[in-house]
Amino acid sequence: MSNDHLQSVLAQTAEERFEYFLDAVGEEREIWILINSDEHFLKLHGEEDGGFEYLPIWPSSDFAEHYAEDSSELTPKSIPLPQFLNRWLPGLDKDGIEVGVFPGADNSVWISEPKDLEQDLRDELARF
Repeated sequence: MSNDHLQSVLAQTAEERFEYFLDAVGEEREIWILINSDEHFLKLHGEEDGGFEYLPIWPSSDFAEHYAEDSSELTPKSIPLPQFLNRWLPGLDKDGIEVGVFPGADNSVWISEPKDLEQDLRDELARF
């Protein structure tokens, strides 16, 4: 992916990046997260509504790598879409962890409940 394309997508609003994410994941059938050397996935903390935890996710390794470029600890990891839908999202829901879809250059992020994101992804898959 060209750096110009990467920067132009990252400059979009959180809602525009969410739509980009759905399209890309619908085609590629994988989600990207960041993990550390112990294989623990990155969780971030939101400040709104008294605070909450969320799992940041990306539509490609390029975007995840760009997000982690200042950290030597984090590396992108692919999760096949069926595994994300059937195991990750129910587990996140059970643990009370939300999903931060595609954090951008300005640190804005589309926060979604796991069940809502599951429905959005299944709706997107139904288009193909």
